[in-house]
Amino acid sequence: MSELKSESNLEKILKAGHFAFTGECGPPKGANVEHLVKKFQYLKGNVDAVNITDNQTAVVRMSSLAASHLMIDEGLEPNFQMVCRDRNRLAITSDILGAYALGIRNMLCLSGDHQTFGNHPQAKNVHDIDSMQLIRLATMMRDEGKFMSGDDIDVPPKLFVGAACNPFADPFEYRVHRLATKIKAGADFIQTQCIFNMDKFKEFMKRVVDMGLHEKCYILAGVTPMKSAGMANFMAKFVPGMDIPDSLKQRLKGVEKEKQPEEGIRFALEQIEEFKEMEGVAGVHLMAIEWEERVPEIAERAGVLPRPVV
Repeated sequence: MSELKSESNLEKILKAGHFAFTGECGPPKGANVEHLVKKFQYLKGNVDAVNITDNQTAVVRMSSLAASHLMIDEGLEPNFQMVCRDRNRLAITSDILGAYALGIRNMLCLSGDHQTFGNHPQAKNVHDIDSMQLIRLATMMRDEGKFMSGDDIDVPPKLFVGAACNPFADPFEYRVHRLATKIKAGADFIQTQCIFNMDKFKEFMKRVVDMGLHEKCYILAGVTPMKSAGMANFMAKFVPGMDIPDSLKQRLKGVEKEKQPEEGIRFALEQIEEFKEMEGVAGVHLMAIEWEERVPEIAERAGVLPRPVV
């Protein structure tokens, strides 16, 4: 078993002023540890931390907590995701303590997709607390050593606490204020939804900078390399909160089908270059959806290797 870290590597990277580069990995729809470990190897050494999703799109998968622990055993740093949809405050608090005890040092607080999107639409929503309250709970446990009840915690879980942000949801004018609320609740870092509409994101970041929010929290821009024009059309139609310009769809359609994956990667690389220079952006969160094998190539071509050691 790998030695447990006392601090988050991601936190140290960001505090040192390095441009962060995080990845993502969805656990299997079963107990296939071998397949999961294989995906980990593509990410090892290429990213600073790896998000482990929590029943994303409300589809049942191996628990984020268990998969995060398996990741530590493989020498990577997980970013443990937790959604409010499936747990009450007792289970949430218990899992936060368990995560820290197992060596997890990063946590991403999310509401969770509605269960009707997934494969158990009859499941009951819990939402005992929302994502804002989850951020506050995690930071209160860490900084004040208190449970929600006010009782003391014997060993507080010192987690680097993150949240998600969708710059494109309606109403657009409200998005920066919702981000401000998450930062006020205590979020240390933010990972955005996949960004495809760069012009709209630049406008969002201008508002972020104007409000000084980038000085209170580290913002990582979400990048998803498109595999095909079909994937772009599917995401635009069926994934909530996506803003995919027609220009990108036409760009992918404009090349032969077998060349579309390369064109999608080129667009992602162009985005990363822009983010490196964009005021207020502290790093990139690469979501290579079931395409982990391309992460080493993308990281190399993006010029973010080797990752800094801090």
